Amino acid sequence: MKIILLAVGTKMPGWVQEGFNDYQKRFPSEMKLVLEEIPPVKRNGKGSEEKAKELEAKLILEALPKKAYIIALDERGKQYTSLEMGQKVGSWQSLGMDVVLIVGGPNGLTDEIRQKANEMWSLSKLTLPHPLVRVFLAETIYRGYSIYANLPYHRA
Repeated sequence: MKIILLAVGTKMPGWVQEGFNDYQKRFPSEMKLVLEEIPPVKRNGKGSEEKAKELEAKLILEALPKKAYIIALDERGKQYTSLEMGQKVGSWQSLGMDVVLIVGGPNGLTDEIRQKANEMWSLSKLTLPHPLVRVFLAETIYRGYSIYANLPYHRA
């Protein structure tokens, strides 16, 4: 099984790649964490924000695997505790398909993406910077896995 983080944005600072990679390498061979970047669409003035969001949505839809469980990260989504994430990760393993987590661009996701998603997940009521979200997600999912697998990481 793969957990695919499909994120709009490229050219992240070094600490982001380093932090993401640190958690990525901790996952077991039967559960890989993979990052797929979607290049952001250039915004150039008035009225371009919505158009850019639509173009990014098209790129996201094209990048989705044919068979996957889709989770859109959105402020309207459900929030989870670490223990609930452990249960979530366990349920993902039983799906028999890859899981895709979608992180939109600066203007979020379109309704089309939200409707295509099997569920929506909110990381926080706070607005988080995109670079930090990548590291936060990798750690959160790894923590959920460690809870599910009864590893000492969560209690350390």
